[in-house]
Amino acid sequence: MDADSISIHSAAWVVPVDGNPIKNGAVAVTDGTLLAVGETARLRQQYPRAAVSDHCQAALTPALVNAHIHLELSHLAALATSPLDTTFTGWINRLLQLRDRLGATGELAEQAAGRVAELQYRTGVSVLADIGNTAIGRSIAASFPGRLLPFREYLGLAERTLTKNLQRLEREDDTSLCSGHAPYSTHPRLLRRLKERARALAHIFPIHTAEPAAEGEMIREGRGEMVEFIRQRDFWDDSFVPQGHGGTIHYFHALGLLDSRTLCIHAIHVADEEIRIMAGEGVKVCLCPGSNQFLRTGTPPVRACLDHGMLPALGTDSLASNPRLSLWREMRLLAKAHPAVQAAEIFRMATLGGAQALAMDGCLGTLAAGKKADLLVVPLPEDIENEEQVYRFLVENGDQAELDRILL
Repeated sequence: MDADSISIHSAAWVVPVDGNPIKNGAVAVTDGTLLAVGETARLRQQYPRAAVSDHCQAALTPALVNAHIHLELSHLAALATSPLDTTFTGWINRLLQLRDRLGATGELAEQAAGRVAELQYRTGVSVLADIGNTAIGRSIAASFPGRLLPFREYLGLAERTLTKNLQRLEREDDTSLCSGHAPYSTHPRLLRRLKERARALAHIFPIHTAEPAAEGEMIREGRGEMVEFIRQRDFWDDSFVPQGHGGTIHYFHALGLLDSRTLCIHAIHVADEEIRIMAGEGVKVCLCPGSNQFLRTGTPPVRACLDHGMLPALGTDSLASNPRLSLWREMRLLAKAHPAVQAAEIFRMATLGGAQALAMDGCLGTLAAGKKADLLVVPLPEDIENEEQVYRFLVENGDQAELDRILL
């Protein structure tokens, strides 16, 4: 190792995430990789020839991970500009109508998606897990300065759509990331085949899970608001077999969809027993507080997940269901809705939780030797005196700070 290639970045606080914040801390970096994390004095002694950049009254943190976003819906932002005055399925109808009017692709959709991706990166997000039905996400991935994972989403609950979807899936290149939309919109045999493919290719398998309460009613009893919505759209052909008991997680478990690379998005209406099942299978969860608040779909059992050893990830969802796509805002909303959850746990969700959910925690999510040198510099008020205050500021006021980023 060339000692002249080593640099040190110091600040009033370093937040490794997997350990306590370090007062007067620093990181040593070479060739884009973290060499060491610790107190500034120790690292300067360890690497005496290293160039030192002092960021003064700031916190050095890992970059954020947005584990759920729909970039291709960015041009449908008008849907979330005023409070929702309809049901969940009513909102879906509005989304479909507006998309039919404006188009699912084209210059308007592509430019809006590009602006959102750019803003995500500028506000500290290094990784985006993007779900879409078009090629927009894959197009943006080529120029996104961080890492954008474009998942192609499969829909089709009716039996008549199954063969065509299975044939389409067989034609997918092995590098293509594929997911199912939701249990109310994707045939169970297609869900099973999608998961088998993801498992064989060691891909992450994200899926919308227990977002509206009506989903559980459909799964248990084969009736309710969701069934009526699907029937009106002529996709309910009575081929779906109600389970008679349990909820979405029981349904997924019976289909063999649950393992450590399954990412359940939202996971609002899940019972304690279902949380135990998820924890036992190593399932990951992604919470989207802003979207849940706008759509009035409910509040996920965050404390129960944490108590079962599950560290959720955070996502913004789309501008069609969330008026502002900021992972910092998601942290703040989560803190407000769950005052018993510590700020340190919430910041871990936005960093390590997301990295774990996307199987990228070997290189991102924390500040540790051997990981990628992708850091944020978040200015702190002068009166910050302890670790708790650092985390509270990051979670409650991080989006108001003029942050910088270090990518070496």
